[in-house]
Amino acid sequence: MSISENLNKIQSTIPENVTLVAVSKTKPVPHLMEAYNAGQRVFGENKIQEMTEKWEQMPKDIQWHMIGHVQTNKVKYMAEYVILIHGVDSLKLLQEINKQAAKHNRVIDCLLQMYIAEEETKFGLDKNELNEILKQVQHESLQNIKIVGLMGMATFTENQMQIKKEFQYLKSVFNKHPQFTTLSMGMSGDYKLAIECGSTMVRIGSSIFGGR
Repeated sequence: MSISENLNKIQSTIPENVTLVAVSKTKPVPHLMEAYNAGQRVFGENKIQEMTEKWEQMPKDIQWHMIGHVQTNKVKYMAEYVILIHGVDSLKLLQEINKQAAKHNRVIDCLLQMYIAEEETKFGLDKNELNEILKQVQHESLQNIKIVGLMGMATFTENQMQIKKEFQYLKSVFNKHPQFTTLSMGMSGDYKLAIECGSTMVRIGSSIFGGR
């Protein structure tokens, strides 16, 4: 199946209130353009340099999401155009995003990444760290960022009950913060379960663009 057929098929399984982020990392621009021509406007990348090269080459009505782990010293390269940064896990990073956004007179939306998996390799905050960061952000009044919600990655496992438990936990934390609007959870393998558990944004790559 072609990229556009894959995209249409996935779109048909996603409710209107859920945003589909097409994870286009490592994929060449013509592949992204095929998705773009099929109506996709939200793309997610995990390397700032690669995302910036694509942003320079592609139509300007695309919303670029940074979904990978962000190094503080690279924020300046995407501050001009990035729409949403998914994986924010420290106050230091928020301060840097705020500083770089101010240079472009922008407010950049951010998601705080929570650690929900039973794996050591994933990044993220626990509940206490989350509350601490939210307090500090208010205290510092960072004018050029807006924390709009949470992001999390479930354990890489076949055990659906475990994944469901992790998604439900993230949703319960999300519910405690009525100001949040975006809950980014679910990828190619588990997005339907994530939507059932209350996700408002899913990150799908291989089911659209094929394996790497």
